[in-house]
Amino acid sequence: MTETTKQFQEILARCKRLFEAKMGDYGPAWRILRTSSLTDQIYIKANRIRTLQMKDLRKVDEDIDQEFIGIVNYAAMAINQLRLGVVDKPDLEPNKAKELHAAVLQEAFELMERKNHDYDEAWRRMRISSLTDIILMKLLRVKQIEDNQGNTQVSEGLDANFFDIINYAVFALILLSEIEE
Repeated sequence: MTETTKQFQEILARCKRLFEAKMGDYGPAWRILRTSSLTDQIYIKANRIRTLQMKDLRKVDEDIDQEFIGIVNYAAMAINQLRLGVVDKPDLEPNKAKELHAAVLQEAFELMERKNHDYDEAWRRMRISSLTDIILMKLLRVKQIEDNQGNTQVSEGLDANFFDIINYAVFALILLSEIEE
């Protein structure tokens, strides 16, 4: 097992634990959110990270780690919403929601393994601020695709962008953990 594989799996486990804890608190209430609402939730988190990276003063004492974890989990929810469709009231048993969430994170991991091979771990030489900017750019692309009712002419669709967002957020969390060590 490579170091990246190990680190990536550890981060995904953290994300799953938080998702499962929130499922215990709220159940699958997220099922009523339209994909565009999830996009906006991710945007809020990514924008906060960027703001904190650019400002010296923080008025809310929360680490950006939690924001990146939120990005991972909201993007996984968005992928599930794309697949399942939006509902008027929560329709999943908590265990089914956890299973679907875990499956999306596993798909993101498998995508990372393929891309990481081809890109030769270029993300390790990137700044965390650049990863944040790329997430924000992907979100602007997602918003444009959503405004076009999901239609693209030559670009990847919504799900591909959400998978990339998950992976960039996990990469940022790995780099942050290496700084803390």
